[in-house]
Amino acid sequence: MLMMAGALGAAGAVAGTPAGSAPVRRDWKAVAEEVRGEFLWAWRNYVEHALGADHIKPISGGREDFFVPGHSVGLSAVEAVDTLWLMGADDEAGQAVEWIKNNLDFGIDAPFQVFETNIRMVGGLAAAHHCTGDPRLLELAVDIADRLLPAFTASPTGLPYRYVNLATGAVSGPETNIVEVGTYVAEFGVLSEWTGDRRYFDVAKQAMRVVFDKRTELGLLPHDIHAETGEWRNRTATVGPPGDSYYEYLWDGFVLFGDEELRHWYEVLTGAILDHQAEVHDGLLWFPQVDAFTGEVADRSQSVLASFYAGLLGESGRVEQGRRYHDAWNAAQDRFGVLPTSLDYTSMSAPDPSNALRPEFADSALMLWLATGDEIFRERAHTHFRNMVSASKADYGFASLTDVTAKPPVQEDTCPGYWWSEQMKYYWLLFSDTPRFDYRRNYLSTEANVLRGAIR
Repeated sequence: MLMMAGALGAAGAVAGTPAGSAPVRRDWKAVAEEVRGEFLWAWRNYVEHALGADHIKPISGGREDFFVPGHSVGLSAVEAVDTLWLMGADDEAGQAVEWIKNNLDFGIDAPFQVFETNIRMVGGLAAAHHCTGDPRLLELAVDIADRLLPAFTASPTGLPYRYVNLATGAVSGPETNIVEVGTYVAEFGVLSEWTGDRRYFDVAKQAMRVVFDKRTELGLLPHDIHAETGEWRNRTATVGPPGDSYYEYLWDGFVLFGDEELRHWYEVLTGAILDHQAEVHDGLLWFPQVDAFTGEVADRSQSVLASFYAGLLGESGRVEQGRRYHDAWNAAQDRFGVLPTSLDYTSMSAPDPSNALRPEFADSALMLWLATGDEIFRERAHTHFRNMVSASKADYGFASLTDVTAKPPVQEDTCPGYWWSEQMKYYWLLFSDTPRFDYRRNYLSTEANVLRGAIR
């Protein structure tokens, strides 16, 4: 999500430079056009080789399903609409919308993962509607949300099951986690706001309440929970997966809907995280995994997904801590170029050297730039963009990496759907100063779907 608290840096502002060197005047508009050019090049390849597939295979030009084998639902097209629209690529956005309207049908007799379907399909369609104004896109968002509701209503605790059959409503997968039960209030909430039907917001908030009420005496949350019993399934607390977006959506529910109860829950949990999980190592701030009941450190590795937390801290008023955590991740970017999936911060090594085109570092750079106006965050995001293009550009798109430490990094023949929705949008908003986006009153979901702030 985005909340403007600091002055926007003007395009062409003077960037920081090493001592003794002349200041460099960065042309951010030119960087924005590079971002747009790379995105449209990838979009043309997707349209030519894989339109309607969930993913394009960027090395071979093939097609790939995401949710269920044999059942692509045009995930990349859905995820791309609002990014294309923000870039002023109206013809390309129109291509995506026409495919969606002519082909998308959710009557699929197969179990879909509720969390992923919500953040990607409900959120993507809702954002496409918000940006284009097309009412059919809202109808489709409501249709898929309605098909997800049994995951909540069939549960004895209100915690949603992990899977629901889109055609029959059959639910499965009670062994779940706080991300998969608590990342709905933004997408479901805007549907309630736009349709007048409170069911969506109410089930999303109730699931968050169940989790909050089960916090430990330290105020921390283990991350695994059982949807049918409501009992914890582990002891470990983390700001990375599968804990991350639960905390994010508490704050988001307040930002979007003014829900003070959600804000209170966020403040209580954030205070506990800062008290019991924050750790300084070699002068850098990190958030190790800890035992939620005792506070004992369990693991000093960090998932690259946890780098989003720097931005969340910044936008929720903890700018100093957010900046320091981003500094830590920037040190890792300086070391590796492309951030590895897993980082051991005690040795600055990479237990898992892969990177699935992860956007979280760019996400937090955008949030902190908006909160502070400090150009250093645009510089860091620019480095992130350059490294991504250098390491991941393939014949038909941008590829995930299996090893960022190899020279050159080793590519994998897959491009996740969130690439179309997340980091390319973060870069564009950082560098373009686009008139299609309200930089002062807006909202981006955990999938970077624009649910507030589109200027038509």
